[in-house]
Amino acid sequence: MKKQKDTAPQCSVDYGFQRIGGKHKGRILWHLGEGLLRYGQLRKAVTGITPKMLTQALRELEDDGLITRHEYIELPPRVEYQLTGSGHELIPFIKLLSDWAEKEMIRHNIPRMHDVKKCATGIPEASADRSTGVLV
Repeated sequence: MKKQKDTAPQCSVDYGFQRIGGKHKGRILWHLGEGLLRYGQLRKAVTGITPKMLTQALRELEDDGLITRHEYIELPPRVEYQLTGSGHELIPFIKLLSDWAEKEMIRHNIPRMHDVKKCATGIPEASADRSTGVLV
């Protein structure tokens, strides 16, 4: 995380959501909770994200000290990501959020795309036809 020059008090909730907020960061952290992953594995696991946005989110998570990036100088290039200690501390909270969201989806009769265990491995419970977006 980049150091801030402003030393004014901050809201801890705002600070936390600034680190993990956005559409994709929580899912990236969730997948990395299973262990070290290469860039290509993350690209397949985190659906609905462009390579540019995945790279940007990974850089922000690295800047915030939640993940580490290890680049191997070889052909073809290999880059691996894993959670830091701070990143690992977030996994139980993401699980709680997932449990709450699942209950809300059931209560509102919203179809779920992933089982939580399958979500962590990137295996969909139901998949969508890419041309129509309809669940199959």
